[in-house]
Amino acid sequence: MASRSPRRAGVATVLVGLAAAGTVAFGGPPEAQTRRERHVYVSVVDAQGEPVKGLEAGEFVVREDGLAREVLRAGPATEPMDIAVLVDDSQAATRAIADLRKGLQRFADELSKGNQIALITFGERPTILTDYTATLAQLTAGINRLFARPGAGSYLLEAIIEASRGLSRRKAARPVMVVITTEGQEFSNDYHARVIQALHESRATLHALILTRGVEETTTDEVRNRNIVLADGPATTGGRRDFLLAETAITPRLEQLARELRSQYRLVYARPESLIPPKQLEVTVRRSGLTARATTVAGER
Repeated sequence: MASRSPRRAGVATVLVGLAAAGTVAFGGPPEAQTRRERHVYVSVVDAQGEPVKGLEAGEFVVREDGLAREVLRAGPATEPMDIAVLVDDSQAATRAIADLRKGLQRFADELSKGNQIALITFGERPTILTDYTATLAQLTAGINRLFARPGAGSYLLEAIIEASRGLSRRKAARPVMVVITTEGQEFSNDYHARVIQALHESRATLHALILTRGVEETTTDEVRNRNIVLADGPATTGGRRDFLLAETAITPRLEQLARELRSQYRLVYARPESLIPPKQLEVTVRRSGLTARATTVAGER
């Protein structure tokens, strides 16, 4: 079964740090302001984590640093995605390999058409199983090459940095990063702030699926840095973090994530021009019991 981070009851919110992304904000006297359209991708899910479709512009509320913005339009996000899927193939993932293959295949089946997907493992060192492709056969071949590496440890933070740089070089319009990891030992020496900076520069949304036994086995600096990244990465990029209590939860969770990505909204709102960037973007929906998570559109300033 899967266990998710607690949500607020009623209208839920997501806070996305924008200063690091270099976006433009509001400010100055009203008479001197000119408005500019801004765009944001938004996921809306119900209490079971299933995507909610059919919402109109008037059902969204957008605030920047607490100030309400006018929502102009809302519609399906149709831009193709570049999706980097980072998979744990360290020794700690040995028991999960069969379920990882099954879940990844379902994920590829759902999202390969019209999108570019890469499969990257991070046991021993970051390794590309399949480079970005929309060809399902190539993704399937990469999935079938997934095996646990005996004696290998996780280099997840190094893989996130490399995948972030790759997405930045691709200038992806709608970049996404999906991490599937165990709670085994971490061997990357990267500090969490450096990893988060690389992630923000890529403008990717980070989704993390964490296989957990319920008790953290190690408390090294490497593990602490990894845990901070897996908490702050999704929270500041509009992604989600799920703790999976059994290997059998991998497939249904990846299927659910695929449905969520296919059902995102592209929201357009108005922002006054200013030289001072906002620190937080808050997107909510007026219906109770729903959670909204927002990601700024790559390339906007």
